[in-house]
Amino acid sequence: MHIDAYLYRKRRIKNGIALIFGSAAAVLGLGFLAWILGTTLIKGVSALSPAIFVEMTPPPGATDGGLANALFGSVLITLLATAIGAPIGILAGLWLAEYARHSKLGLVVRFVNDILLSAPSIVIGLFIYTAVVVTLNQYSGGSLGFSGFAGSLALAMLVVPVVTRTTDEMMQLQPPAMREAALALGIPQWKVTLQILLRASRAGVVTGVLLSIARITGETAPLLFTAFGNQYWNADVLKPMATVPVTIFQFAMSPFENWQHLAWAGALLLTLFVLFLNLSSRFFFRNRDSK
Repeated sequence: MHIDAYLYRKRRIKNGIALIFGSAAAVLGLGFLAWILGTTLIKGVSALSPAIFVEMTPPPGATDGGLANALFGSVLITLLATAIGAPIGILAGLWLAEYARHSKLGLVVRFVNDILLSAPSIVIGLFIYTAVVVTLNQYSGGSLGFSGFAGSLALAMLVVPVVTRTTDEMMQLQPPAMREAALALGIPQWKVTLQILLRASRAGVVTGVLLSIARITGETAPLLFTAFGNQYWNADVLKPMATVPVTIFQFAMSPFENWQHLAWAGALLLTLFVLFLNLSSRFFFRNRDSK
């Protein structure tokens, strides 16, 4: 009994120490997060104005300006990147879950997908710069190169691994009895996959797409090598295009105070948009769990 009491007391002391250090780490992390969000909120709200949504980014020395062209460019590039990357990711996830679940090729594809999932975004941007921007610039005689389309390709490469991983996992969560019952009725495999299993997993798949959009929304490094930036309004994806992350990067380092205010306003808008996407993904997950 004496030994048992000693061991119990020793374990309680260790547990108390671990609890103290764990709680301190959580408070420290949450404190820095609250500091960052509070600073962004205070400085961003003070910089918001209707001009942010209707005026172009100002030239050096100008006192007035907004982020209209950057907001439009970010929305267009993000939508195009999602339209390119999401279908590829969904199809790749379906193939991994239903046709290559235990094959060696499937293991290789999952391994490569995990590498892409954790790859630095600046490496992806540099790859698209070398493979697309430089190549188009050479073959077009300098008329093509930096463009919104190149930026979309870079962001699409960040979308694909997220959507692939999510789709693969959501499909594998479906009960085997669902597959067996459908196949026993003589339904072809592709119909079972697309019309039954994918439909049952749609909430998780949509959540993966939303999370991928949340990831690429604030990416700056890939766009510096591809979309480059544009001071003026541009709706042509084959030309350089302004984006909010790149504008924040440029304006935050400028000596002009009004540019710095626009950078804080853009940071707040991006933060609110990412928060909205994360809440939307939680909403889809909640509906799936309730069903």
